[in-house]
Amino acid sequence: MNRLIPLLGWRNVQRCFSSVAASEAISSESETDKLIKTLELEVRGNDPAVLKSFCKFAVTAGNHFGLESKTWNLRKPTNERFTVLKSVHIYKKHRVQYEIRTYFSFVQYSLLTGSTADTLLEYVERNLPEGVALKATKVEVQQMPDHIKSS
Repeated sequence: MNRLIPLLGWRNVQRCFSSVAASEAISSESETDKLIKTLELEVRGNDPAVLKSFCKFAVTAGNHFGLESKTWNLRKPTNERFTVLKSVHIYKKHRVQYEIRTYFSFVQYSLLTGSTADTLLEYVERNLPEGVALKATKVEVQQMPDHIKSS
């Protein structure tokens, strides 16, 4: 490799190892971590068994992180019906109805930090099954601004 560097015309070659660069990046940052009061996941899908299994996975993942979690479902799904003609051209008498049922589940984590929330969200998103939509909502704790505080 050292003999190839002059032939290729590279003059300044730096070698970086991820563990060294990561440790330097962590020590240089002095940001405070955000505090998150609640992290709520809204999960939508067409199969209630898949939603139940995924919610169980999300609660188990939260327990491994040492977080308190709750889960609940809406009893009734939302129904969406489409009525279309059987034939493309004529025969208005003959119709077909299609129905799409969307089931909802919710998972809520409480009292966590920003880095823990980001890690947990990434882990849950990567293991999201097909046909399931995920919406995450964070409630962050912030200090009162100076102009609002009473003196």
